[in-house]
Amino acid sequence: MISLIFGFFIIIGVIFSLFTGNFANMSNVIVKSASDTFNIITGLFPLMALWLGIMNIAFTSGLLKKFASLLRPLLKFLFPSIPKNHKSLEYISSNIIMNMFGLGNAATPMGIKALKSMKELNDNSTTASDSMITFLVLNTTGFTLIPTTIIAYRLMYGSANPNAITPICIIASLLGSICGIIINLIIRRISKWHS
Repeated sequence: MISLIFGFFIIIGVIFSLFTGNFANMSNVIVKSASDTFNIITGLFPLMALWLGIMNIAFTSGLLKKFASLLRPLLKFLFPSIPKNHKSLEYISSNIIMNMFGLGNAATPMGIKALKSMKELNDNSTTASDSMITFLVLNTTGFTLIPTTIIAYRLMYGSANPNAITPICIIASLLGSICGIIINLIIRRISKWHS
């Protein structure tokens, strides 16, 4: 559906630029956008490769299991239906840790693995379980300690102090995560009362 909406906007934009005589201007914007996109990708790729490599080493060495054990009390509270040593908890904790370092894009593969693993626990149902919904809330709000990607963007665009945003990101993401979890728990309780 989103691809249809964006396709519609592109077609309307091209038709509008033809009728208003701005086709040459639109061509310049397309070329500049392609160049900007390439620069962003080449600027972020080394950062993503580094952190994905570090997280892969941490996963292989068992370090993420240790982090998962530190997060276990919180995960047990948030995901009571997931068995104690289930692989879903490792994937969830990996996703949380990557989000804490501001690597939302790098956290996506672990998030997908976590959801697939939780879907197996949910008997491959097409309806999301409470655990899946809670995980999506956590992943969407993404508590961040070090906003790595934002800092990288600020560095690429010449910010005098790229780290200045860190305290604001910590506060905003912490408040977002707390509010999301509270609302999720309230809705979960209400749905259990009605069932």
